[in-house]
Amino acid sequence: MENTFTTDRVRHLIPRIKTFVEQELYPLETTEYLTGNFSIVEPILQEKRSLVKKTGLWGLALPEEAGGMGLSLCEFGQLSEVLALSPFGHYCFNTQAPDIGNMELMHRYAPPHLQEKYLEPLLAGEVRSCFSMTEPEYAGSNPTRMGTTAVKDGADYIINGHKWFTSGADGAAFAIVMAVTNPEAPPHQQASQILVPCDAPGFRLVRNIPVMGHAGDRWASHAEIIYENVRVPQSNLIGAEGAGFVLAQERLGPGRIHHCMRFIGEAERSFDLMCRYAVQRELKAGVPLGDMQFIQGFIAESRAEIDAARLLVLQTAQLIDKKGAAAARNQISAIKFYTANMLLRVVDRAIQTHGALGMTNDLILSYFYAHERAARIYDGADEVHKVALARSILKQYGLATKR
Repeated sequence: MENTFTTDRVRHLIPRIKTFVEQELYPLETTEYLTGNFSIVEPILQEKRSLVKKTGLWGLALPEEAGGMGLSLCEFGQLSEVLALSPFGHYCFNTQAPDIGNMELMHRYAPPHLQEKYLEPLLAGEVRSCFSMTEPEYAGSNPTRMGTTAVKDGADYIINGHKWFTSGADGAAFAIVMAVTNPEAPPHQQASQILVPCDAPGFRLVRNIPVMGHAGDRWASHAEIIYENVRVPQSNLIGAEGAGFVLAQERLGPGRIHHCMRFIGEAERSFDLMCRYAVQRELKAGVPLGDMQFIQGFIAESRAEIDAARLLVLQTAQLIDKKGAAAARNQISAIKFYTANMLLRVVDRAIQTHGALGMTNDLILSYFYAHERAARIYDGADEVHKVALARSILKQYGLATKR
């Protein structure tokens, strides 16, 4: 995995994290714990979190002033790949989505009283949070269309709306809600981000939405939520009023690096299982599966695609570190659809190599496939990113798009 992006401290951290993941988390990947019901394994993972704190590896993605290591995005991306070798990795190191994005956002933009009351417990792993943006009534590919409103009433906002796929809302302490505060403003200046405690009157978690047959619970879930006359102080505003989309974009740039490096970690785990099985499984006495050219093709294509995706993502992360997310807009679009599709191809090849075994819950492969098919949808569907990238490229050639 080492490359020109690997720094001395990353070179030191990777084997420590990988050893922890393999020794402490791999044994938990059983049919008992990979049910989709996170509550079953959560007590054990809390013990693993305590172990992480003892090793001094807590808060990998945070700046030093927030108790972290001050790693660059490019450095953390390489660690994120290792954490993703297990579905429990990011959670045990408190770098799981959506909490990691909320930590970064609140560290930069939340007022001091919100940082003290909500951010500090989040950084310590004492509570969880969620991010409430997507709505069932409006296309997620056009986030400027939003029905949730936050209307001023005295010193408060009154929030009404309908959200879904609010990941991790089940058991979360608070939500960061995207709501329209300035309806007369230009489309990208209408919405704001507001912190809403999940125990506020009018906050109603309707259900955990079943995905591929599993609703899940706690952190591993996606909730449908009704906000009905939820009253919160205007001081719960994060950043400036009307800056919701600006903050969302700042969050999404690094967030896509996190996602893509997780995809690469999952692809590496799937690749490793495929290669091991190809060597061990015999078609007949003395003839391993790996002697078959179809399987060799799977392995060669997967190795090239994983390595290409990694370099593309780390190059993008390095550009964000140096020039900011806006300067890397094209690259961010490219890595999102390229890496998501790479992951699904590699997992599919690994499943095919294992035959019927690959479809069972005896291996991690079916879990990866069921939970990451959405990789081509969340944080912007493939089609949105491809269109954005193509338009940006064609604009340089003089094409004036009409939409």
